[in-house]
Amino acid sequence: MRRILAILLENEPGSLSRIVGLFSQRAYNIDSLTVGTTDDKTLSRITITTHGDDRVVEQITKQVNKLVDVLKVFDLTEINHIERELLMVKVFTRNEAMRAAVTRVSDVFGAAIVDMGKQSYTLQLASSTDKIESFLDMLRHESDLIELVRSGAVGIGRGDKALKS
Repeated sequence: MRRILAILLENEPGSLSRIVGLFSQRAYNIDSLTVGTTDDKTLSRITITTHGDDRVVEQITKQVNKLVDVLKVFDLTEINHIERELLMVKVFTRNEAMRAAVTRVSDVFGAAIVDMGKQSYTLQLASSTDKIESFLDMLRHESDLIELVRSGAVGIGRGDKALKS
């Protein structure tokens, strides 16, 4: 099962490596990892996307919670949440027909063309992981992908509750 963990921790050197180390020690894969400061510059928020059964995720969550730098761990998968990922993809557009097709697909998915070359477009889409996968599938039918980069998922709970210290 896909899991999204949000971790609030002190913004200190080595904090991230200790958390990643726990996953590594358990031979547990991290699908995506995003890190950034919060409104409080002394705190960072890590979002980890992974796959696994409840038992292993619960064990890792408990161990992460024991780390000195960690203030809170929250499994976003268990609550109603909003999740987004950023994709930037460069596609080959060798002729006008390919440009038109890529533009149509971009319009349908709400992607933005952020750069144009003589034979390429660079597109940007911020959306759910599923929608990004669908977008990439459609692009592959219309053009060749030259390069792509994804941020990994970030998530936030819906409503008034907040992950704060």
